[in-house]
Amino acid sequence: MDKNEKRAELAALQARVVELEAELASDESAPEDFHGYYTAYYVVTGAMLGIFGAATSLLANVIGSYVWNELTGREQHPLRLIQVYLTFPLGAAALDISSGVTLAVGSCLYLGTGMVYGILFHVVQSRFAPKAGFWARMALMSALSIAVWLVNFYGILWWLQPLLFGDDWIVKLVPPWVAALTHLVFGWTMVLVYPFGIYVPYRVQTEQT
Repeated sequence: MDKNEKRAELAALQARVVELEAELASDESAPEDFHGYYTAYYVVTGAMLGIFGAATSLLANVIGSYVWNELTGREQHPLRLIQVYLTFPLGAAALDISSGVTLAVGSCLYLGTGMVYGILFHVVQSRFAPKAGFWARMALMSALSIAVWLVNFYGILWWLQPLLFGDDWIVKLVPPWVAALTHLVFGWTMVLVYPFGIYVPYRVQTEQT
């Protein structure tokens, strides 16, 4: 082997060393795949997706109020549900509220409540049914929706609101079928938006891949 061949081989080896060092640096900087349950991620995404569930259920109630007015000839405020729910902090006076600002604040509180329940619904889906099919998750969320409604109305509000404000307006004024359907619409929406909240590990793209 003459000097030129040795120099060529040495240059090739040096190039290979540089290549290996770059690959090692990339491997060390790349995060390892996460195989556990990413609780913080699903809590945050659940809160965000819960806004969609609350908005959909509120819209369903607005449309329902309009249909009710058309069928019965009665005049019911489109945001009647918000009026009734505002009796929890405001008492009976909330039923006569027609101020746009107050109802807007009530709607924001409704969306905020949806964020809280969105965490519950999204975590349950991602933790206990991550690979379940669409209809299986629909059944699970329907059952959870009914359970949340029963606990909210007949486990908490029926005694807490009279204790704090003197009467249980929410339980008395919201028909059971309306309350149940409102919770179901929320749960069904959480099923539809679930794919947008699935955690996908980030992988660094190397030159070879």
